[in-house]
Amino acid sequence: MPPSPPFQRGVGGIQVRVLSRVRGTQWYVVITIESSVSVPDAPVHGRAIGIDLGLERFLTASDGSFQERPQFFKSMQRKLKLLQRRAARKQKGSQNWEKAQIEVARMHHRIANRRKDFHLKTAHQLCDRAQTIFAEDLNVKGLTRGMLRKDCVDAAFGQFLSLTEWVCWKRGVYFAKVNPNGTSQTCPNCLATVSKGLEVREHHCPECGYRTHRDRAAAEMVLDRGLENVVSQGLWGTETACQVGLSGVYDLDKWRGARIPNCEVGKPAL
Repeated sequence: MPPSPPFQRGVGGIQVRVLSRVRGTQWYVVITIESSVSVPDAPVHGRAIGIDLGLERFLTASDGSFQERPQFFKSMQRKLKLLQRRAARKQKGSQNWEKAQIEVARMHHRIANRRKDFHLKTAHQLCDRAQTIFAEDLNVKGLTRGMLRKDCVDAAFGQFLSLTEWVCWKRGVYFAKVNPNGTSQTCPNCLATVSKGLEVREHHCPECGYRTHRDRAAAEMVLDRGLENVVSQGLWGTETACQVGLSGVYDLDKWRGARIPNCEVGKPAL
């Protein structure tokens, strides 16, 4: 039995939606209250980091920290296949068939809940460490059509970015996306182009000698582009200041400056 569409009823500024999940065995009520109160967007402030999403590591930040990728679907795939085989042996439309289908739906629901819980916790951890966060504006649909589509769907980068944006808004953290083109092929230290295939997991620039993990270099480029964008949009002061070393993290309140060429700052600190 397919899930029933949500029932909606609105009265004035209040809307109530009743949602059915897991083949009608779980019900949720969502209450939306419309208010005339305007909540301003968070300004660019505090500590800033850039993040890079990937499959080797789910998330790598410009400060060098990273988060391993839990394989939610793969870790429970064997049990899910067993439940699907049991359901396929039942007579379609019978009570036993319906019970088996509910077990399969519960397993899918459990996997989705575990993934969402991980995304929310990771987003809150980022907000604990920074007040300005930049991320890549990924083509999520394109990622689900490639050779690694199964892993990309399991990681659910699109859901993570949406939840991170919502958590940042709720906690007063500035969040913005930047152009992802070439972030892993550009040296964040001297901006030289350093071409490398997916199998190469280390960034080593032949121009300046900067060496670090590939994903961290990409995260540092995301941070650089984010800072350039907020300066060009007038969201941040334009005066410059010099920072001793580049750790992949900018303290905006302290330095209050646009990005200056790294050759003037020095090689990033590892």
